[in-house]
Amino acid sequence: MREIVSAALSDGVDSAAFAALPVPDSYRGAVIRREDVGMFEGLAGPQKSPSRSLHVREVPTPEPGPDEALIAVMASAVNYNTVWSAIFEPIPTFTFLERYGRSGAPSAARHDQPYHVLGSDLAGVVLRTGSGVRRWRPGDRVVAHCLSVELGAHEGHDDTMLDPEQRIWGFETNFGGLAELSLVKGNQLMPMARHLTWEEAAASGLVNSTAYRQLVARNGARMKQGDTTLIWGAAGGLGSYATQLALNGGAVPVCVVSGERKAELMRSLGAELVIDRQKEGYRFWKDQVTPDPKEWKRFGSHIRELTGGDDPDIVVEHPGRETFGASVFVARRGGTVVTCASTSGFRHEYDNRYLWMSLKRIVGSHFANYREAWEANRLIAKGMVHPTLSTVYPLSAVGQATQDVHRNRHSGKVGVLCLAPEEGLGVRDEQLRARHLAAINRFRAAGGTAPRAGG
Repeated sequence: MREIVSAALSDGVDSAAFAALPVPDSYRGAVIRREDVGMFEGLAGPQKSPSRSLHVREVPTPEPGPDEALIAVMASAVNYNTVWSAIFEPIPTFTFLERYGRSGAPSAARHDQPYHVLGSDLAGVVLRTGSGVRRWRPGDRVVAHCLSVELGAHEGHDDTMLDPEQRIWGFETNFGGLAELSLVKGNQLMPMARHLTWEEAAASGLVNSTAYRQLVARNGARMKQGDTTLIWGAAGGLGSYATQLALNGGAVPVCVVSGERKAELMRSLGAELVIDRQKEGYRFWKDQVTPDPKEWKRFGSHIRELTGGDDPDIVVEHPGRETFGASVFVARRGGTVVTCASTSGFRHEYDNRYLWMSLKRIVGSHFANYREAWEANRLIAKGMVHPTLSTVYPLSAVGQATQDVHRNRHSGKVGVLCLAPEEGLGVRDEQLRARHLAAINRFRAAGGTAPRAGG
């Protein structure tokens, strides 16, 4: 591994030299184990601890198939699917791996292991490519999006997210990015932004692409200039990118956060309309089974006060059960609720009268296809959207990093150093970086971590 790291940190190593580097027989990865699946039985979701189930272990190095690439992972990031995996909700991910192993897809059987290497983000260097990979070569600096598809069926050829064999890499497949090495399909790779460090570049892939499809793309809400856009959890991973996309696209974001520190962070992004739900004390449920429509109405009135009487054209939903009834209620007549997750619970309840009689739409949105992910990554590379990295952990502390996301102790994204020996490495365009340094470091500064110039 030392030779790989040395080459990755050097500017003078060509593709042939990378291809000649020896690949170790094993590597360290953040894994959950099949034998631990029942360890949280009887506990409620908030009581389940990823720091107990997620371990850093040595695992065998897989050989790339014809359409795959082996990546030396310099940095990765924690997503909410890492939390779900580590607490075995809604089902253990070994179910996904078993299903993939039986699918008959090339090389799929090896994904069904008694361990699961997690992680759906990475920034790193290509080490090996399969015979069918043409666009990428050893030594290329890359980030990966998390869409894994087979495209053997017709359904996926208009929108690859509709492929019957669509999976999320590092969640529904093995050999994910929270590791020293990772296995991806060649069509998951995208160029790493030249002005970012490894850990900054690793932060955006999943959430930025998800927000782009959900909010901007034709498969999502099709946001346009002037749209009032309600964004739940605006200071979190997904919300922080949705807010930037809304501002860039001429929309009017209404950012919902918890706490004054997060409210100030949103204002520093340029969002003028912010609701601190902690301060306002919104409780959309009277008890575990009874929603409170009066709170929906109070929330809607608050939005109108901020917007000058406008209801949201778009509601960016991801909390799920806790907020969904309110989201459907507050969307304007003919408006769109676009949902991509259910971090507070998968069973939603809302009053359908407010949907059908006001001609509102609910749109399901899941990650992004390759084109959408590429377009979202292009915005990062141009410095038009910035990483919202707040905290960085070493790989050895990935359990604690995931615990922080589970407990909502973070803002933006939580990064993980894998092979990168320290923060601040990997920058190749210092001039572009200097122009955007304050924006790049915004969430780091808010999180109490010293900003870094990189280099």
